[in-house]
Parts: sequence; structure tokens; C-alpha cells
Amino acid sequence: MGHHHHDKQNKSEHAAGDWRKEEKHHKHTEQLAQLGAAAAGAYAVHEKHKAKKDPEHARSHRIKEEIAATIAAGSAGFAIHEHHKRKEAKKHGHHHYH
Repeated sequence: MGHHHHDKQNKSEHAAGDWRKEEKHHKHTEQLAQLGAAAAGAYAVHEKHKAKKDPEHARSHRIKEEIAATIAAGSAGFAIHEHHKRKEAKKHGHHHYH
């Protein structure tokens, strides 16, 4: 029976490590999504500027601007999603200690 207790302890320690790993994964993914949103947003601003400076190709620049803005919005939404997943993993992880 002592062996059974040891197995439970290992599972509990393993689960505690899992939530930390999951939390770290969501944090890194959130940061990458934020970086993607910033980069796409900067590219959208760049294309908007090019549309003003290059009237001959303004339509093409406006299309690229819209696509980049859409990607920026999607990336920002994904960053928010990952932020919530990270908070959830952290919340579930703290239950192991109570």
C-alpha cells in the first residue's frame, strides 16, 4: 500500500509540472502573437503611407494595408485567447497546493 501512495505523489508532482509547462507555453505563444500583431500593424501603416506617396499603385497598397490590418487584428485576438489560456492553466495549477 505504501507503493500506491508513492504513485499518487508522483502523479501529483507530474501534474504540477504539467501546468507550469502549459502556462509557459501559453505565455510564449501569447508573446509571439503580440509580436505578430505589432509587425502586421506596422506593415499596414507602412502600406497606408505608400498608398499616399504612390498614387499610381495606391489600390494595390490599400489592399495590402487591409490584409495586414486584418492579420494584426487576428493576431491580437489570438494573443488575448492565449492570455486567457495561460491564466486558466495557472489557476488550475494552484489547485494542487490547496
